[in-house]
Amino acid sequence: MSVLAPLAAPYGIGTGARVVVPPEPDGVVRAMPMVLRLERPPAQRTAVLEAAAAAALAVCLDPRARPEGEWHEAVELWVANRIRKIARRARGTHWDAVQALPGVTCAVGGAEVRALLPGPVEEVPRVVARLQIGGTDLEPDEPGAPPPDEPVIWVNAALEMTVGKAAAQVGHASMVFAAARGLVDVPAFAVRDAGADRWAALCAAVERGEAVAVRDAGFTEVAPGTITCIVP
Repeated sequence: MSVLAPLAAPYGIGTGARVVVPPEPDGVVRAMPMVLRLERPPAQRTAVLEAAAAAALAVCLDPRARPEGEWHEAVELWVANRIRKIARRARGTHWDAVQALPGVTCAVGGAEVRALLPGPVEEVPRVVARLQIGGTDLEPDEPGAPPPDEPVIWVNAALEMTVGKAAAQVGHASMVFAAARGLVDVPAFAVRDAGADRWAALCAAVERGEAVAVRDAGFTEVAPGTITCIVP
C-alpha cells in the first residue's frame, strides 16, 4: 500500500469531502523541508514550481518510503498528520551541501528543487536551518499552454503567493492527485496560474467531484481553508 493512502479518501476525486486534520496526536510538529535552488540569475518561476511538485511526490513514492523501506516511518507519520512543508532557498555551496541529506532532487527546465525527508521541525539539520525561508519571490513568466499529456496543477493567481508558499502548495497538490489516482510513479506536472474565470470553473469541478483541491491550513500567507491549488 502506498504511503499516500491516507490522502485518497479525504481528497479523492469523486468523494466531494473536505478534510479536517486534527493537531498532531503526539504533539510533535513535523514538516518536509523543500530547498529551492535559486542561483543568480534564478530559474523561471514556473519551472521552479514544477520541480517542487515533482520532488515532494518523489519522496513519497520512493522505494525507501514503502513499508519495508528506511524512510517509511518518517513519511508515514508526516502524511498521517498535518502535511506541512517549509521551503527554503539555496545556491552555490549551500545547495551542494543539502544533496548529502536524505531526499530527492528533481530538475525541470533549468530549475532544481530538493525535497528532504520530513521530520520534527525542531530537529532540522543545521545545514538546512541556516538557509533563508524568505526572499523566494520570482517574477511571473509566460510558460504558454500546458502540454496536453501532463496533469496540470492550477494555482489560484488571486492569492499572489510567494514562490516558497506556492512551492509547498503544488507539492501538496501533486501528492493529493497521486493518492486520488493511485499513481506509483511521478508524472511530469505542468503548473499554471488560473485567473478568475478559470478558477471559478475549477472550483465548480471540485464541487462536482471531478477534481482535487488543496485547502490550506492557514499557517502562513492565506486564511485557513483557502483553496490554493486544483488538479482536474
